[in-house]
Amino acid sequence: MTELSDSHDDPFALHLAASAVLDDRGVVVGWNRRAQELLGYPDTAVIGRPAFEVLVDPRDLPAVTEAAANCRRAGGWFGVLTLRHRDGRLVEMGLRAHELSRGGRVREWFLAGALAVDVLEWQRDRAVLDGLYRQCPIGLVIHGPDLRILRVNRAIERFSGVPAADFRGLPTGGMLLPDDARKAVDRVRQVMQTGRPLVYSEQFARLERDPARERVALVSSFRMEDPSGRILGVAEMIEDITERHRAQRRLALLDQVGSRIGTTLDVAETARELAEVMVPHLADHASVDLLQPVTLGEEPTRALAGPVVRLGTCSVGAQQPGPPHPHGEPVEFGPDTPQAGCLAEGRPVLEPVLPPDWFSAEGRQGAHAPDLGAHSLIVVPLAARGLVLGVMTLWRSRHPDAFEADDLTLAQELASRAAVAIDNARRFTQQQQTAFTLQSSLLPRAVPDQSAVEVALRYLPAGAAPGLGGDWFDVIPLSGARVALVVGDVVGRGIHAAATMGRLRTAVHTLASLDLEPDEVLSRLDDLVNLLAAEQEAAGERPVDEQVVGATCLYAVYDPVSGRCSVARAGHPPPVVTAPDGQVALLDLPAGPPLGLGGLPFEARDIELAEGSLLCLYTNGLIGERHIDADIGLTKLCAALTRPADALEWTCQAVVDSLVPSRPGDDVALLIARTRMLPPDNVASWRLPPEPASAARARALTSAKLTEWGLEHLAFTTELVASELVTNVYRYAGGPATLRLIRERCLVCEVGDTSHTSPHMRRARTTDEGGRGLFLVAQMTERWGTRYTREGKTVWTEQQLTGTPV
Repeated sequence: MTELSDSHDDPFALHLAASAVLDDRGVVVGWNRRAQELLGYPDTAVIGRPAFEVLVDPRDLPAVTEAAANCRRAGGWFGVLTLRHRDGRLVEMGLRAHELSRGGRVREWFLAGALAVDVLEWQRDRAVLDGLYRQCPIGLVIHGPDLRILRVNRAIERFSGVPAADFRGLPTGGMLLPDDARKAVDRVRQVMQTGRPLVYSEQFARLERDPARERVALVSSFRMEDPSGRILGVAEMIEDITERHRAQRRLALLDQVGSRIGTTLDVAETARELAEVMVPHLADHASVDLLQPVTLGEEPTRALAGPVVRLGTCSVGAQQPGPPHPHGEPVEFGPDTPQAGCLAEGRPVLEPVLPPDWFSAEGRQGAHAPDLGAHSLIVVPLAARGLVLGVMTLWRSRHPDAFEADDLTLAQELASRAAVAIDNARRFTQQQQTAFTLQSSLLPRAVPDQSAVEVALRYLPAGAAPGLGGDWFDVIPLSGARVALVVGDVVGRGIHAAATMGRLRTAVHTLASLDLEPDEVLSRLDDLVNLLAAEQEAAGERPVDEQVVGATCLYAVYDPVSGRCSVARAGHPPPVVTAPDGQVALLDLPAGPPLGLGGLPFEARDIELAEGSLLCLYTNGLIGERHIDADIGLTKLCAALTRPADALEWTCQAVVDSLVPSRPGDDVALLIARTRMLPPDNVASWRLPPEPASAARARALTSAKLTEWGLEHLAFTTELVASELVTNVYRYAGGPATLRLIRERCLVCEVGDTSHTSPHMRRARTTDEGGRGLFLVAQMTERWGTRYTREGKTVWTEQQLTGTPV
């Protein structure tokens, strides 16, 4: 007996089915070979005998009788019955009975049968096939060998919105846009030719009748063949993954927001990045409007006040009109606009479908739509830390689909992430402005009045690095017509660096007023930096990005009388010296440790500078840019300083143009000084022996020199000052005195000796015979003080040249 359980052909087909013919009494009058194979009876054993008697077991007789009665009433029957094999075993058979009539008088019954298992399998196959075409949610498209569509199922009808019958006979991809159709044809042709199936191939399926509506399908294709191997066509299983594709795109957009938004700590740039990310992935037009205080780095109030500023816009299509307000312009939202409501309440607004008269409604003319053809709108607040910073508005005009709840959720998530970046940028801007204000208030606003050098200065804050640096410079007039030139750089950035710079600058001024040597000044500064670091560490206020671990400094003192310059540096780049003939060289100066290491010595070096020499002091931002080597930077610096006779401001700008990019990565402080010499006629110096008559000698010399200089109106005061100071040398120092008069912007009277004893001014009692000398000196001069040298000390006084005679 041949089994057909693996066959998918119709088991009731004439060449496969067991067939028999019964007369109206149930007698077998016809029997084929297949019936003999299945039930074991030859035709001679059954023809002429009642079927009930031969083929039916008595126990199954009731079921067979009922089936026969139903068949007579309906004129046909289909079902499963148990029949008896010739060897006695029972065989379940699927039977199909039809009535046969001959001239209306003789009625016979034609029976076709097959094994029940084959019938059930065939029925399942038919049910699956029917389900594929009628109930399956996955689309099915059958392409013929000529690349024409033979049939589609109802899922394709639902997916495309086109009746299934309209597809029959169309060329493959016939209803798709050309780009999508070409990909579909290539895929079917490839499967047809190679026989290799394609699994999960993603395909855009946009229809020509509705090109703007997005449709995405996941396609699996395989070739169909008959048992002989003849190619019948290609079948494709098509799954609508449009929503999945949108979800994946939303996730990708979220990821893109994380990587693209907040790349800079700039409020305006962050707003522009947000608008650009939205288009075209989520909207056709996007605008980002921030409250005005936010753009200034200030924290907005909880109550809406003042206009907003449009900082970010983006639109699809080159022909699309731009937003009505350019970047950075104030925008006024009407009270009834969705933006105003969003700002006031902090709640998002979703308008899925805007009616044609929406823009003409009262109060909505100020909604600022970039395109009056917009048909869908989303407005979401930009909120961080409980404060509304602004709003983001999204419009759709070209995209046919309206915004939906998922789009609103995505827009809120994107706005929330962007708001954090905007708030960080705002707070950074606020910190920058605070640090800049602090730094500006701490840096010198003008060059003080002095005669020793001509000075040109430049300070350029970093444009590409977060936070302000601690670079500073100073020009400090000293006694004896001298001047101190200072350049320094605090390690770190931000407010802490600026504040530390201010403290160090104040300390330098204090130390300069003591007339200390440059190496001694740096030693005192080193102690101060160590103290500041210890204070921060003790208070637990040393975050990595703000801690003060040290500073560098260069301190130079130039004397226009002698032309001598004393220089010391603490880890700072060496100064550049240009001789009057244009020869440029780095000053060979011991580097010294940076300030803050503690305990290491500093060494000063004295050099002679001819009149008209240039002394260039700078911070490492000038030569230490990342894109250039420090040696290359020094070479460029020296090349820019080869013309000492040029105007100093021009030279200073030439240095900046040569070495500083448009957005420097570090702060740059630059100080260029051209040396001057006091004329010899403006300086007079005498050495006086340690004897009582030296005081009278000092008065006489002073009077004669002041008369020569035409300063007779200062003679009495200066004679008294010189006499008192020389007398103090005789009484307390015990060595010779050096009297020096200097005429420059003021009259300087100096008396030096070999003692390091510090003079003290005190208030003498009425009974005291002495002790009033320094008190009188202080009262009769503008300033006075003491400076110490390795050889001793010098007490100096200053008087205004325009002063009236005493």
